[in-house]
Amino acid sequence: ILQLLRLLQINNGVFVKVTKAITEMLKVVEPWIAYGYPNLKTVKELVYKRGYGKVNKQRVALTDNAIVEENLGKYGIVCVEDLIHEIYTVGPNFKQASNFLWPFKLSNPTGGFRPRKFKHFIEGGDLGNREEAINALVRQMN
Repeated sequence: ILQLLRLLQINNGVFVKVTKAITEMLKVVEPWIAYGYPNLKTVKELVYKRGYGKVNKQRVALTDNAIVEENLGKYGIVCVEDLIHEIYTVGPNFKQASNFLWPFKLSNPTGGFRPRKFKHFIEGGDLGNREEAINALVRQMN
């Protein structure tokens, strides 16, 4: 299931659309992941700082809009801002935009995880559905 979500290494991050299937998958892997609803600022910071595109199965830094336009132009996504907008609003081409982005390689959170990191978020740990609190965690890890 983690492979289906493209979470192959520790501290990886991806954007997924909330569907019934995804919700069921998240429930199964909840003891090992943290997830939530990022705000626009978080999405922007992630894409600009740690954004890499997938071009011919290679990891390519998003240095200019030409890379985005070449690969996503046919979906009407021609620049990095369009990419961020498509992901944040979960637009009609969200799947293509999300799959174009290589999974984000995040750092350990500054200050480390909480001492009870293997407990669920509602029990004072770091795992599971953090809802809006995901923004603070991503900010620490970015």
